[in-house]
Parts: sequence; structure tokens; C-alpha cells
Amino acid sequence: MKLKITFLLMLICSVSFAQIPAADEVKTSKGPLKIQPLNHATLALTWNGKTICADPYEGAKTFDGIAAPDLILITDIHGDHFDPATLDALDLSHSIVVAPQAVADKMSEKLKAKTVVVGNGQTISKLDISITAIPMYNLPESADAKHTKGRGNGYVLKMGGKTVYISGDTDGIPEMRGLKNIDVAFVCMNLPYTMDVPEAASAVLDFKPKIVYPYHYRGANGLSDTEAFKKTVNDGNKSIDVRLRNWYSKK
Repeated sequence: MKLKITFLLMLICSVSFAQIPAADEVKTSKGPLKIQPLNHATLALTWNGKTICADPYEGAKTFDGIAAPDLILITDIHGDHFDPATLDALDLSHSIVVAPQAVADKMSEKLKAKTVVVGNGQTISKLDISITAIPMYNLPESADAKHTKGRGNGYVLKMGGKTVYISGDTDGIPEMRGLKNIDVAFVCMNLPYTMDVPEAASAVLDFKPKIVYPYHYRGANGLSDTEAFKKTVNDGNKSIDVRLRNWYSKK
């Protein structure tokens, strides 16, 4: 009987740990920056005793084992980025939310009260983190594009001497290709909503982040070929650390 109980406890623990992909760490001047892939466009960064979440999505279960967020970044109005039900399910009692105006316009009054609106090109500082909103949009530009220029935000975060770029939903726009000194980048690739793998690789080769995570890679026809992305990037620049993680492991 004791053996059975021990086995069950081990099984429960293994299932619990399996729910969350392993976190990576990057050294900063104020301790480690922990990078936690979660789901699709959702990720958590832990730094200097604070938890930063981007685009909370698909319920509280996505955040099993993750501390309550101190800072939430929302990139766009679509449901896989701005998910009110998930935000309502999280403990936001000590949270600051950063979002573009188009997202704030769709928020409840309660959530608006926690939100700082930032537009493309603006920089603010919260929790000792510099946050710059940069454009994210489809090419060629058109009024009926899925992502029009100025509506959503990509984000560049500076913390502890390191710079992190979160692309949001975008093509390989000049604003991305012109980025400098990016330590960690999260780059989307999912047709027909954003760019394909070759375009994403081309953009990464232009702005040369030290580390890049392909994320947001589930499209209309399934998952994009992240192995092909890694090969293309490293064929062009072996010094870029392409990190492939499973962003779709949670059920």
C-alpha cells in the first residue's frame, strides 16, 4: 500500500512539472531573467522579484505554477492576445497593465483602471523596466489588413542591462529589421495572420538578436516549421542562439 501511495505521489508530481515547459535564464546586472514559454503568444518573465506576463490567454490553467503578475503587456485586440476571461481569472490585485488604445477601448472599467495606454514610439518606465511600444503590422499595408499599423504594439523591454523584444503579430517590417542590441527576441510566424518562416528568418538575420525564440507559430494550416526557421537563421548567422520550445504543450 505504501509503495502504491509513493508511486501515485511521484506520478502527480511528474504531471504537475510537465505542465510547464522548463524556464531559461539570462544573466542581468540585477540577477537572472527567467524566461518561461507558456502558450502561443503567452510568456512569463521573472526578474528582480517581479513577474511580467505577455498576452495572457486560454485561462488560468496557462499560469499554473507562475506567480501572480506584477506587469502585463497586451499587444493587440485579437482574442489570442487580449483575452478578458483569462485576465478576470488571474490575481491582478498588484498588477500594472500596459496596452495600446485599441485594447483599452475594449476593456471593462475595472481593468481600464489598472491600465497604462502606450502608443507606437512611446516609452514608459514601470517597476524599473523601460517599456517602448513599437509598431506591429502586416505588409503590404492596407486598410483591411488583419493587423494595421498603429493599432497594436510590439514591445522592447530594458531591464538589468538586457533588452528583450516581443514582436506581437507582425510581418518583417522595417521597424523590426532596424532594431539594435536585442539580447532576447520573441518572433511570430503563422500564416495567414503574420509572416511565414522565410520572412521571419530574414528579419531576424537583419536585426541579429543574441537569442531568438520562435513563438506564435500556430496558423490556419497547423504549426509552422520552426526547425526550418532555426536552420535558415543559423545558415546565415551561426552566432544567433535559436531556442525551440514547445508553446503548445498545455491542454
